[in-house]
Amino acid sequence: MLQVENLSKEFTKLNNKRQKEKFLANENMSFTAQDGEIIGIIGPNGAGKTTLLRMIAGLLTPTQGKIIIDDLQYPESEIAIKKKLAYLSGNTKIYNTLTPYELLQMWWDFYEVAGDFPKRLTEITTILNLQDFLYSPIAKLSTGQVQRVNIARCLIHNPKYYIFDEATSGLDIISSQIILDFIKQEKKRGKTILYSTHYMEEVDGICDRIILIDKGQIIENDTPENIKKKTKTTNLRDTFFALIGDQL
Repeated sequence: MLQVENLSKEFTKLNNKRQKEKFLANENMSFTAQDGEIIGIIGPNGAGKTTLLRMIAGLLTPTQGKIIIDDLQYPESEIAIKKKLAYLSGNTKIYNTLTPYELLQMWWDFYEVAGDFPKRLTEITTILNLQDFLYSPIAKLSTGQVQRVNIARCLIHNPKYYIFDEATSGLDIISSQIILDFIKQEKKRGKTILYSTHYMEEVDGICDRIILIDKGQIIENDTPENIKKKTKTTNLRDTFFALIGDQL
């Protein structure tokens, strides 16, 4: 189980007078994510979604609060936690001079995964349909193919928790569907997925629960069905506008 308790993150910015001032990107956030649960993280631009996910992934240090993953906490158990996680954003960069095969071999070694690499490679290649470009330089792949290679990189060490931040942004419908199907299959295997996106139809189609963030605070944490009932709407796009307004 993943637990977020009273999490806040403070940054410093320059105001219009070029003076430094502090602001909270996330303020006193708390929620849990159960095994086998897909949680949609939604909200307008600048709401604090990416900051939240980066703290959970161990890429940012909270100003206050704590993150507990299977009874482990940062910073004392950072390495153990990160071996349980996979983090992917829409603009994650990978070495474009390598082939997908070489990249996956590198990550296999990096995570010190025990087992049979060729067998695991075959499994991942089949799941994500990498056969046609497994040995092609990443620099020559399409945007959708590169993102599938990124998903494969996340999958190589068989993580328990996935953190996807705009993972299908800018992808064609086929590549997006491959990623969404992969997420649903991982849920069946008991994996926990935090899924941030601006595509409300994706959230409605795959998420068990929604965390709606606005101005650094959680304003809704419930199932899609319950949130739609509360707002008397029939789809999440209308729900979003009912709760936050035209900020998408």
